[in-house]
Amino acid sequence: MSKPIVEKKLLLPFVLITSLFALWGFANAATDPMVTAFKKVLELNNLQASLVQMAFYGGYFTMAIPAALFIRKYSYKVGVVIGLSLFALGALLFYPAAVTQEFAFFLFGIYILTFGLAFLETTANPYILSMGDPSTATQRLNLAQAFNPVGLLAGLFIAQQFVLRKLQSDDVDFTSLSATAKATIRQDDLMAIRNPYLFIAIVVLIVLVLILLNRMPENREKDGKMSYSMTFRMLLTDKKYIWGVISQMFYVGAQIMCWTYIYHYAEVRGIPAEVAGSYQMAAFIVFFIGRFIFTYLMKYIIPARLLFILCLVAIAFILIVIFSKGMLGLYALVGVSFALSLMFPTIYGIALEGMPEEEAKIGAAGLVMAIVGGALMPTIQGSILDLGGSGLQDISILGYSEINLSFLLPLLSFVVIASYARYVSGRAETESI
Repeated sequence: MSKPIVEKKLLLPFVLITSLFALWGFANAATDPMVTAFKKVLELNNLQASLVQMAFYGGYFTMAIPAALFIRKYSYKVGVVIGLSLFALGALLFYPAAVTQEFAFFLFGIYILTFGLAFLETTANPYILSMGDPSTATQRLNLAQAFNPVGLLAGLFIAQQFVLRKLQSDDVDFTSLSATAKATIRQDDLMAIRNPYLFIAIVVLIVLVLILLNRMPENREKDGKMSYSMTFRMLLTDKKYIWGVISQMFYVGAQIMCWTYIYHYAEVRGIPAEVAGSYQMAAFIVFFIGRFIFTYLMKYIIPARLLFILCLVAIAFILIVIFSKGMLGLYALVGVSFALSLMFPTIYGIALEGMPEEEAKIGAAGLVMAIVGGALMPTIQGSILDLGGSGLQDISILGYSEINLSFLLPLLSFVVIASYARYVSGRAETESI
């Protein structure tokens, strides 16, 4: 008889923690279109606009280890409470940021918000892994992560319908306006950008109350904890873990590049931002569908092998994105998300597989810090797009513009992840002999 993915007695805690995956999915999806929105409203170049992603994913990098140390000392539940509190605070900071019209204030709000997300991801992922039999841990994490796209879809829908469609700066030539007219439009647009974050702050506070009111399981080890130095030493000598962190960094970078710059890729094909949002919505839908399909397939295919297969699929799609000059490339960019759907929780589960819980709590921090790839790689891609100017087709190499060639970065990322998947599956085959 197969073991259940989630035991009945742990179902309510599992549902509550799984809701967190949807919440940070909302924050991710609502932030991606803001790169385009801030660029237009505040008249930024591509590199400056990409600082939104730098602040968002930089917050993960800054707070991941402190969060892990805090959780190891106290409990998963306390970590979740701190994370939700910081999440709500960062979102609420968008109100004064919109009033002052300072880009740096918005970046600060995003930075604090992702302090909360770092706490939540450092807590929720290993917490889900611990809620049941170790043999079903990766499958359980994939199931929980399957609800992340629900938040992605909700965040994108709200960003598209209540931000991008309301931006007046999208319909006028700022250079031809007086300073007064420009200030009025900018104020209205920044208020539109602010609203989704106030909405999510309210939702986060509701979830915080539910977590506080419910008893959550704890599997803390009271005795025999390893010292911090020994824990870090064991992690740093674990090749599967170290390469997992590196692969996770490249994965997050690839995901954010494919989702953020889908707007830019669509723009050069004459598609406005609010319509391009429909293509990102389609990407999230195939991402959502893929999560459930591949979670099911894990019953029959080992996670590392399935990861390798999907890396090959992603590489094929990205090659079409790079070398297509028409709509086929945009369709392929949407299709990449189908292959992306499996990767984050699978890399996470593989990297922590077999670790003692106390070691996994610290190990989770490294995998959350790897989310900094979402700050670094989109910024590099933004720099590539600025090589010939602020446009997207200022230069051409072998007949391909910088927007096409910038997707060489996701291609590199998938090659790295495929190498990791091949290494892990090869090691598993060797150990089974």
